Amino acid sequence: MKKITWLLPLVVVTIYVHAQKREDRKTIGNLQLHINSLSSDKLNGRSTGAPGEQLAATYIASQLQQIGLTPMGDDGFLQTFTVKETREPAATCHMTLNEDKLPAGKQFLPLPFSAEKTVKGEVMPGVNEPDNIWFINITDIDTDSHKTMLQQYLEQTKIAEKSGATGVIFYNGKESVAEVTKWLEQHPAATGIPAVWVSNDISKKLSSEDAGSFQVNLQVAFKAIKRSGTNVIGYINNKAPRTIVIGAHYDYPGWETTAQAEDNASGTAALLEIARILNGSRLHNNNYVIVAFSGKEQGLFGSKYFASHSTVNLSQVNYMINMDGIGQLNPGTPLQIGGAGTSPGWAAILQQAASKDLPLVYDSTGINNSDHASFYQKNIPVLYFSTSTASSDSKINYEGTLNVLKLVYNIIDKTNDKDKLAFSSIP
Repeated sequence: MKKITWLLPLVVVTIYVHAQKREDRKTIGNLQLHINSLSSDKLNGRSTGAPGEQLAATYIASQLQQIGLTPMGDDGFLQTFTVKETREPAATCHMTLNEDKLPAGKQFLPLPFSAEKTVKGEVMPGVNEPDNIWFINITDIDTDSHKTMLQQYLEQTKIAEKSGATGVIFYNGKESVAEVTKWLEQHPAATGIPAVWVSNDISKKLSSEDAGSFQVNLQVAFKAIKRSGTNVIGYINNKAPRTIVIGAHYDYPGWETTAQAEDNASGTAALLEIARILNGSRLHNNNYVIVAFSGKEQGLFGSKYFASHSTVNLSQVNYMINMDGIGQLNPGTPLQIGGAGTSPGWAAILQQAASKDLPLVYDSTGINNSDHASFYQKNIPVLYFSTSTASSDSKINYEGTLNVLKLVYNIIDKTNDKDKLAFSSIP
């Protein structure tokens, strides 16, 4: 009888350890599945507004649905927001110099205040007459350092219009095509005549000493461009008075890319696993909002939009946790935790939640350019977990990612029975 009494605790511990190892293997397997899916070439990098981002959003939403979360977007799990509104030359926008057809967007670009009209004329550089198109050499005008070049182009166009010009072609400008394209995001009032900028190679033709007259045929037309991003939002409703927001961005840097996705598949995979574990946990004193943000790489557009158009009451949010690039945690390398100064309660909680398996480095500020900053601006305590990102499955440290995931769970566990955390502003 004594032998049974002594062995029983050992049996219980052994069963627990085996069960924990099974759960860890399951979690790592799921992390591998999610990271491989989000890093697939089919997603073309998950750039905000690109088709690959929509494929990624669909995958994340389907996983949240399988886990059993409640949709909390504006359209099911999805919340769409505008990232960029601009214009580009329409298909009908064209310009010819003599017999040469210039490609719009490469050798010429309409300026954002240009009228959408068609004009023709025989034009000679340096000879600007009424009822004709004008060539204006930027090097011949007195520039004003107190005005932007776009303002000065507009000013010159207005002068030309008052003098009877039917259109304006600016050459020898120092801007690049990319800079002038960026101007199209602005929407100044249109002038009454077309106005275009030409590239360096066309400027050389117009500046040539033997340049004669040019037959010009110009039509300006714009096409409106609206680029949207999509947040993916799930909810665990425990009917609690407080809510915890857990987030990670899933978009890739840049607008378009065919590179293999590398940032932030690991954080998004951990987010999905946290959602699964919390949905089956005993931690019911908080509700949980799970958000996969897009638009982070373009200026935190997704998290800013959510924080301003939240589908939950932000006044009830206890705190926000952000995982951004946690997949490449080398053995012995500490995990970076930012935002530790955003609540006086974080120091004790982090000490209680920490594990010897995961060395930590704290940053009391940590309000850098990632999605938690959007919540800090709303006076919500935040924590930010990061190492660096990896581009392929073989470079991901899954044990390290698992340890980060466990730390997030431990923090939620240690705050389960506590009051709402107080917010501290960082100087």
